[in-house]
Amino acid sequence: MKLQCLVVALCFGVSVMAGKYSREMNEQKPSGSDEQTVEFRIAKLNQVWEKAKRMQLSPVRQTELHSDLKIQEKDELQWKKMKVEGMDENGEKEAQLRRNFNVILAKYGMDGKRDTRPLESNYLKDHDTKDGDIFDDPRLDKLWNKAKSSGKFSSEELQNLKREFQHHKDKIHEYNILMDTVSRTEEIHKNVISPLEGDTKDHVLHQKHTDLKQKMRDLNQGFERLRKLSHEGFTEDSEFREPRVIELWEAAKRANLTEDELDSLKEELRHFETKVEKHSHYQEQLELSHQKLRHVEALGDKEHIKKNQEKYNTIAEKTREIGYKMKKHMQDLSNKISRQGLQHNEL
Repeated sequence: MKLQCLVVALCFGVSVMAGKYSREMNEQKPSGSDEQTVEFRIAKLNQVWEKAKRMQLSPVRQTELHSDLKIQEKDELQWKKMKVEGMDENGEKEAQLRRNFNVILAKYGMDGKRDTRPLESNYLKDHDTKDGDIFDDPRLDKLWNKAKSSGKFSSEELQNLKREFQHHKDKIHEYNILMDTVSRTEEIHKNVISPLEGDTKDHVLHQKHTDLKQKMRDLNQGFERLRKLSHEGFTEDSEFREPRVIELWEAAKRANLTEDELDSLKEELRHFETKVEKHSHYQEQLELSHQKLRHVEALGDKEHIKKNQEKYNTIAEKTREIGYKMKKHMQDLSNKISRQGLQHNEL
């Protein structure tokens, strides 16, 4: 009898410890004041964040990464609830989350690969970089140089146009990363026995390629907009100034929405544009604060160093907070436009 009780107790203890450690490996909570504060509730996201700090990314890149990881955390925690409720049976959402995570790693140079992807778009074959080339793409550089020398743009309009060109360059970079990530994921799955078989597996693969095709269409439409802007200039009735907002507005106009829906969305996009501008302002302030901190550290005045470090930490925290809210709002708007467009197309 005593032996049986001992076996039961041991089994119970092992199961509790196993549950405890598996839970702690996946979800972490802020620790006490005697230990380092945990930034994210998911272990792998904390590992990425700690690695990023060791890599000494620029202050702005760090805040961008933090916002991306916060979005990933939100999506993964939502997916865990879905899984408990018996949803995502075919694993499509899980595959998308894994793909998004791999994109984040590649975007910030933490996927173990030397990042040559920005120089590997289809437009860059046999292309030598020249002094006037600032966008790593001959088509963009040619358009930019033509617009800059056309005399059609004021200094402010040139700055706005340059932001749109830079945004398009970033979109090309993200597309190349996503395409590379999807290709590597598929190669891995070919060599592994997958739980997704038959029609389900084909559906997931089809969805990945559909997403890539849509992104390529978006890139082509974005380039056509830049080409038109470069030749014709900005019109007086331009709705928005920020590239990300313009991109959402163009997508909304293509989504076959009603006039009332477009008017409502336009108002929401104006509020979103204010967030984007606020985020850009804080990024600039963060960079200036970082430069000042480096200068003060070189002088060696401990009192000034402490004061400037506190100011820098405050601005960095605020920039991360605004960046997360801005990216979450953009994600919500993208989903909203996609859903409404789909509903109209199904009618």
